[in-house]
Amino acid sequence: MSLSVFDLFKIGIGPSSSHTVGPMTAARRFVNELDKEYLTEVGRITVDLFGSLAMTGLGHNTDTALILGLMGETPEAVDIHKIPAYIDEVNATEEINILRKQRIPFDPVEDLRFNRGAFLPEHSNGLIFNAFDRSGDPVLQRTYFSIGGGSVLAEEEMAETLERRAAQKPTINDLPFSFTSATQLLEIGERENLSIADIAMANELVQHDRQFVLDRLFTIWQVMDRSIAQGCEAEGKLPGSLQVARRAGKLVHELKASKSASEKKDVLAVLDWVNLFAIAVNEENAGGGRVVTAPTNGAAGVIPAVIAYYLRFVSTATSEQDQKLIVATFLLTASAIGMLFKANASISAAEVGCQGEIGVACSMAAAGLTAVLGGSNAQIENAAEIGMEHNLGLTCDPIGGLVQIPCIERNTMGAVKAINASRLALQGDGLHRVSLDSVIETMRQTGKDMQDKYKETSMGGLAVNVVNC
Repeated sequence: MSLSVFDLFKIGIGPSSSHTVGPMTAARRFVNELDKEYLTEVGRITVDLFGSLAMTGLGHNTDTALILGLMGETPEAVDIHKIPAYIDEVNATEEINILRKQRIPFDPVEDLRFNRGAFLPEHSNGLIFNAFDRSGDPVLQRTYFSIGGGSVLAEEEMAETLERRAAQKPTINDLPFSFTSATQLLEIGERENLSIADIAMANELVQHDRQFVLDRLFTIWQVMDRSIAQGCEAEGKLPGSLQVARRAGKLVHELKASKSASEKKDVLAVLDWVNLFAIAVNEENAGGGRVVTAPTNGAAGVIPAVIAYYLRFVSTATSEQDQKLIVATFLLTASAIGMLFKANASISAAEVGCQGEIGVACSMAAAGLTAVLGGSNAQIENAAEIGMEHNLGLTCDPIGGLVQIPCIERNTMGAVKAINASRLALQGDGLHRVSLDSVIETMRQTGKDMQDKYKETSMGGLAVNVVNC
């Protein structure tokens, strides 16, 4: 498969990879294409949203993301402190500066159309962009799909993906160690005497040199770590109708105050810190802050919480170089597992429910932790299998369409499950009855069978059984 570790871990903004990062990327792709030939002719742009994007897009800041993308901003580079001013200007002037090259009339209420209840057949997260000239005649139309984790496919790319999946054909590539299943991954490791992290690194070296991979992965960890710190410093309430109070700041003060006592009396006190790390990241995400898709924004706190747990409570490494190697081993291993889910099932809650986000993040984190704890490839695969097996069927039912309840606490559960999955796997020899491949296929089938109301539409579950006020 041709996926990279950097397809799983992208630096972006909250609150959603599929509903914020993906639409911003799609909008930027559309205007970049316009800029090649048609931009000076354009007098109006409209965007139609379908499926989960239409149902919960307003709660996920999809409208803001589309405006930013049309302006030429990218999820990684946009200055999050300037976003409110950008949006205020568009609303006040009813104009948008496309790529900051061409001003055209733009009314977000009229030109961003949320087609609630309508779905495109290819995927639950569909967007159709239309550009018109000043006479109202069509200039360019493009359809994109936000397939999870901030990844975007154009209509023709989506068709190729669906065709490959239907034919069960792997992506053609020039990687030294191509794999489409966990079974193949384990066979490669056995044959070549390589760890899963080594296999993933070898594949990355086709595109990048080793130092770039190590440095970029450490940068990704630093963004994760910074999101923990910023989440712990922030106060007040999260945006949106629920008015959820931020908890991370209060929790960190309480934990620091009781640290000595808790270490002596409660051997599980470290889990309070794991919970804190996950909550801090996902409060940052819910507030529109800078986070890393891991593999999605909705599950962005699981992997950082588990890495922070290892670095702060387990590892004895003190130098930055040693920490770089630890982070690289963790993320490369986790990415190999994430690739299997993305290629053979989905990491989109709009497609398979939250098992595709928290479940996959838990599986990835369990694998990464097992790797840095010295586990064998078989134990890593076992940990990943345990992590997903006990998230099968997890629904996505955000109250008010916001990535807050139950999403923030759900990240704490995913992180703790990942640690336990790793411990269970390390207590065994890697032999087990249920394979990771079987669990991935079960997850795919479960997602297919799951009713749409449990797939990030806020039409079922907690979203309708808890009063939104």
